Amino acid sequence: PADAKEELLNECESIWKQMEECQSKLMLLGTETLLPSDSKLSLLMLQWKALTVECRQWRARSPEIISTNPDVLLELGKGELQKVKNDLEMVLSTVRSKNKNLEEDLKREQQWYEEQKQMLDTLNKIKEEAKNQIDQSSVQRDFNELKTKILNLKTYKKELLSALGAFLDEHFPLPEKVENTKKKKSSAEPAVELITLQEILENLINKLMTTPHDPYITINESFWPPYIEMLRRCGMVLRHPEDPNRLRLQPFH
Repeated sequence: PADAKEELLNECESIWKQMEECQSKLMLLGTETLLPSDSKLSLLMLQWKALTVECRQWRARSPEIISTNPDVLLELGKGELQKVKNDLEMVLSTVRSKNKNLEEDLKREQQWYEEQKQMLDTLNKIKEEAKNQIDQSSVQRDFNELKTKILNLKTYKKELLSALGAFLDEHFPLPEKVENTKKKKSSAEPAVELITLQEILENLINKLMTTPHDPYITINESFWPPYIEMLRRCGMVLRHPEDPNRLRLQPFH
């Protein structure tokens, strides 16, 4: 209505005049002569306190109604309701779009689940068929083949040890045999029976294989020192870092 519109315009003009008056007062304050630093600081503190009090008053103050005219209030209410309606329609559209995307994702997940389920059922059937095809004869045949391989390995191990023993006996005989072929410097026999180089190597190998967590053996007077030094210089054995009387085979494997 024209009367309501005229009343609203008059109220707006009144508020605008008040704002202009406040602006004029602020401009007059800005043209004041600057005071010394201490006085200026005190003035700023007073202004800050005044603004703080005014801010508290504005916060505690209830909002004033722009107009008491029913027609004005009706139009304002319609505008606010229309704005809320538009916002709700936008939210509804967004929610519907998300729901549609979620439904499509759900359909894809269900399809993938069905495919995986079918694949799992097929694999289970294949597993059952393969399990039923294995009979006792095939198991016995595999066992016999494995047993034959173990026997062949044992035979091969014996052959290797025999060849190693023959090589060591030929090229690394016991000290007593070497002394008999050379000029004797002393007729005294050793107090302890020395073990062969093959026995030393077998002890090192067996210790490494049986107790890999503790592969060291303890040497005594029956170990001929030149053999030990030869093995150490060739890089075949290692001494214990804390006990020089303990040796281990170099972990070539």
